[in-house]
Amino acid sequence: MGTPLFAISADSHVTEPGDCYLDRIDPAFRDRAPVATTDPRMGAVMDIDNGRSRIPYGMVAAAGRPPETVGPFEYTDWDQLHQGGWDPVARLAEQDRDGVAAEVVYPSVGMLLCNHPDADYKKACFDAYNLWMAEEFAGHAPDRLIGMGQTALRSVEEGVDDLARIRELGLRGVMMPGHAACEGEAGDYDDPRWDPLWRAAADLGLPLAFHILTSGNDQLGAQQYRGPKMNSFLGIMRGCQDVIGTMVFGGVFDREPRLKVVCVEADAGWMPHWMYRADHAVRYHGNWLGDRALGRLPSEYIRDHVYLTFQDDAVAFRVTDLMDHRRLMWANDHPHSDSTFPHSQQVLADHTAHLAEDVRDDILWRNCAELYGLSLPHRAPETGESPARKDIPA
Repeated sequence: MGTPLFAISADSHVTEPGDCYLDRIDPAFRDRAPVATTDPRMGAVMDIDNGRSRIPYGMVAAAGRPPETVGPFEYTDWDQLHQGGWDPVARLAEQDRDGVAAEVVYPSVGMLLCNHPDADYKKACFDAYNLWMAEEFAGHAPDRLIGMGQTALRSVEEGVDDLARIRELGLRGVMMPGHAACEGEAGDYDDPRWDPLWRAAADLGLPLAFHILTSGNDQLGAQQYRGPKMNSFLGIMRGCQDVIGTMVFGGVFDREPRLKVVCVEADAGWMPHWMYRADHAVRYHGNWLGDRALGRLPSEYIRDHVYLTFQDDAVAFRVTDLMDHRRLMWANDHPHSDSTFPHSQQVLADHTAHLAEDVRDDILWRNCAELYGLSLPHRAPETGESPARKDIPA
């Protein structure tokens, strides 16, 4: 392999520690706080809401393990996990090992909590998580650990307040629930009643991220998919696609043209066809399917407003000319089971060999740095000098 490539991961994760929620949660919910425990069948797990569900950390944090050892019931001890899932010092060493200069960090337990039916419980958990992320994890190295906050969205007004608090904590963006907790009251995300939230995000400079597995209809093994369970894996990006379509066809970007959203971990090679199909729908069926008059074609909104993250989707690197490559952001997904860790440099060398350097660098680091306003470290791990700071907007 040649000279290592400078890279930022636009989607990585923590595995929340046992005291993440317990020590910071609203006291009214402390007896239900997610806690770490050891399951006799799965090993290291996070127990949610007094056993309502359990998240097997051996499967969640399986980066770098042989696929035949990955599964929800493969017993994994705590000492077998990546310590960088909760220890920021260990995480920086793991970044160095993978040849990554910085990571945008999302939750793991928090992804599944997005689907919890108790909105008040979600609010309490997310507030506790945001404090832990800001104070204990991202706060250790804010130039390399780029923390994302969470909001439960029990109301539009509370969502606006949450965004302000997340910004005040120094977090760089917000992982949104696939469906707001107040969905019945305020409608879906295309409802104009959500417009104050979009304005607040734009005013605060906070990108809003929609991650796979946070919409309820994109779960592995979910019953709405036909055939064998493996077929459900091909549908986990559907939740993100539905949210993006809701916002595009709902005129959200007409009403708030400054808004930036991120479609996270749903791959990207499918987007050129989605853009074609969406434009086709408007051109040929807008007279009877169109709920709102749009100012532009759907593909134009995608090019201006929607970023996509992906790991080893080689197709995405091959169709950069069919969409705006400045909206593509590579990610290593560490320490999840789909991660390219610890082989990210080899994957990137293989997948980007055909690209012009400027296009490659946009996807590997520049787009992410610009979106989140990152100040890069003076020297990337084992890669030589980092790009000039003048290339990154403040």
